[in-house]
Amino acid sequence: MTTQHFSDAELARQPAAYWTGVAYEALIAFTRAQQAEHGFTQPQFWLLRNLSKHDLSPDGHGMTIPELHEAMRTYLRPEDDLRAEAEVLLKRGWLSRDGEGRLWLTEEGEAARLRLKQHAPAIRDRIHRGIDDADYVTTLKVLQRMVRNTGGTAH
Repeated sequence: MTTQHFSDAELARQPAAYWTGVAYEALIAFTRAQQAEHGFTQPQFWLLRNLSKHDLSPDGHGMTIPELHEAMRTYLRPEDDLRAEAEVLLKRGWLSRDGEGRLWLTEEGEAARLRLKQHAPAIRDRIHRGIDDADYVTTLKVLQRMVRNTGGTAH
């Protein structure tokens, strides 16, 4: 891969939307490749997280695929198939399904979530290599300001 070097003046004229898109695709691809090396997919991890009362689920109650899809709507990608990913986790014994089609996290699933979570710091460290926290925070603040400047909501 060839890296093109731009002067600061040239960078200042570059479209932020282009670079945020390039960054998004690269970061997602990298994260998913790292997770795949450890035997799981990002959507599988999200399913476990959204069903865990110790993570994203407010109450640990089971959820249907449509409910899970709604809970993850802001970060699911078009190619993510929650139904297929849930079937893998059901076969592994990490999820169970009740008579109403709700998926529930099993004890094995909670243990798996904790194991999978242990990979996150190494993935983050690799992504952040050579970037100090002050520069990272400044970048996020600039992006949040751009979102607000364009009428969006920066959380």
